[in-house]
Amino acid sequence: MNFRDLTNKALITDSDISWEELGAGVRRKIMAYDSNLMLVKVAFEKDAIGTIHNHPHLQMSYVAKGSFEVSMGDDKKILNEGDVFFAPSNVFHGVVCLEDGILIDVFNPHREDFLK
Repeated sequence: MNFRDLTNKALITDSDISWEELGAGVRRKIMAYDSNLMLVKVAFEKDAIGTIHNHPHLQMSYVAKGSFEVSMGDDKKILNEGDVFFAPSNVFHGVVCLEDGILIDVFNPHREDFLK
């Protein structure tokens, strides 16, 4: 299943969605979205970097697996499985993966740039 087919789908099977390779040890699956909300699974190899960036979207990320050094504005903290971070609109944030890991990212509104 292509992630572009996921708009307004209610029941989604992980195995039906292919990983999108982003390079440098990072890949993602857009699991579901509509115009207001998007859920994305992002897998990181050890030492992979989610480059410092910002965007107008609200973002919450759940550490589903592994350990990450998370930068949020001027703060840094190591987060582990079960932990969460919240990135308000336009706040610079990024991660360094300390061991193979997976983040579950939720965005409001959805990230149109991910759909191109």
